[in-house]
Amino acid sequence: MMTKRFYIETVGCQMNVLDSELVASGLLAQGYEQVERACDADILLFNTCSVRQHAEDKIYSALGRLKHAKRYNPLKIIGVLGCMAQKDGSLIFRRAPHVDLVVGPSRLGRLPELIEEVTAGASAVIAVSSNRQAKSHRKARESFAPFDPARRVEARSAAHQAMVRAAFGCDKFCSYCVVPSVRGPEQSRPIEQIEEEVRLLAGQALEREVALEVTLLGQAINSYRYRDGRQTFRLADLLHRLHDIEGLSRLKFVSNHPRHMTQDLVEAVRDLDKVAPHFHVPAQSGSDRILKRMRRGYTADEYRQMLRRIHETVPEAAVTSDFIVGFCGETEAEFLETVDLVRQSRFKNSFIFKYSPRPGTHAAEHYEDDVPEQEKRRRNNELLAVQNAISQQDNQPWVGRTVEILVEGPSKRWLKGDRSDLPRSGPKGASHKSDLSPLGSEVTQLVGRTVCDRIVVFEGTGELIGQIVPIEIEKASAFTLFGRIPSSQSK
Repeated sequence: MMTKRFYIETVGCQMNVLDSELVASGLLAQGYEQVERACDADILLFNTCSVRQHAEDKIYSALGRLKHAKRYNPLKIIGVLGCMAQKDGSLIFRRAPHVDLVVGPSRLGRLPELIEEVTAGASAVIAVSSNRQAKSHRKARESFAPFDPARRVEARSAAHQAMVRAAFGCDKFCSYCVVPSVRGPEQSRPIEQIEEEVRLLAGQALEREVALEVTLLGQAINSYRYRDGRQTFRLADLLHRLHDIEGLSRLKFVSNHPRHMTQDLVEAVRDLDKVAPHFHVPAQSGSDRILKRMRRGYTADEYRQMLRRIHETVPEAAVTSDFIVGFCGETEAEFLETVDLVRQSRFKNSFIFKYSPRPGTHAAEHYEDDVPEQEKRRRNNELLAVQNAISQQDNQPWVGRTVEILVEGPSKRWLKGDRSDLPRSGPKGASHKSDLSPLGSEVTQLVGRTVCDRIVVFEGTGELIGQIVPIEIEKASAFTLFGRIPSSQSK
């Protein structure tokens, strides 16, 4: 019997990238083979995102193009996984009848058996969680059970970087956000499970002689809360628990909610050397009225106070943020309040998005999407220009400094094109040290990151990938630091 080959295309957040790695682990354990190209696959899987309409449009467009491929090869299995699968459910079959299976985030553990059902002749196989609004909180938690199986090394996209889920789901119910309905109630993993997983990853890194960077993931990671008997563990406790694991070099956590940025967490970042002094804390708006409409649970001034606490406690901290422009009813004056917040806060960088109504959210059902698309685009570009100018200015003092970076792999230029939107599809990705033998001792352009998440590009050899090396910064742009290996370090 021939080995079945699968390919996973992933869009969306780091949580989706992690889910794809876990799916790959499950399929590899069942004897499947992962391939680098969709055209070589017997099973083509799309791990999807529903946070913005653009992400969904991209998937439906890709599914439409596969109609002819399915007609040419009826035995090819096409599956839609993740958040869009949970949100749209059977609608996907109506829009793309050639799709074979639809699987929500909490049902990914069943994927091997569902593929076997399709192979045996079943059609339109669907496995999603129950509607959260129709369930009690306890029933909803049971329906949205987290998916965290053991991971195989070859399923990870990088030997020196790993994502570990600390929390799953969200209970914030921001008015614009679909995550609580597609990811389910907020649930924190047992602290001992997280520690065991990180120890395993660290051991693998030691065997491969690479520096390990672990990123703890959660929709609101700083609300992590696990109760074991009479003892309750928070994120600060988790960081302390993981910090001294041998083989762990760097520890990060994303994303944070402003309401849960507690002083003990900030102090843990200050006191623990391996924890990156980087906080991603989405603000979304600088207008109190818009923040209230968004159901964010804080004011712009409270957000500023939180930033002051961070910078007073961890002066070297880099803070990044998210913003939505053109939210329902946002006036020009309210947009300018957001501009003021960005100017005053001087974020390392910000991710800026135009508001996109998501079906089933409070905003989509109760507010008019009344800011014209052209106006959203203008506000997006204006806020982006403000942020880019700040990033450009704040990167200049790094010129002349020597920084330590974790080398991630070849830069985009070496890879002949911007691959930032391409899926990280598995064991043969460019981040694997063992898979970079074509580089060898050849000097090429490499990329890495400082401990505060600044991107650094320099010339070096493939043997440096997965290592922490010093780089002398020679110039800076808004997005990137450019440097070289100090002469005292070069061979």
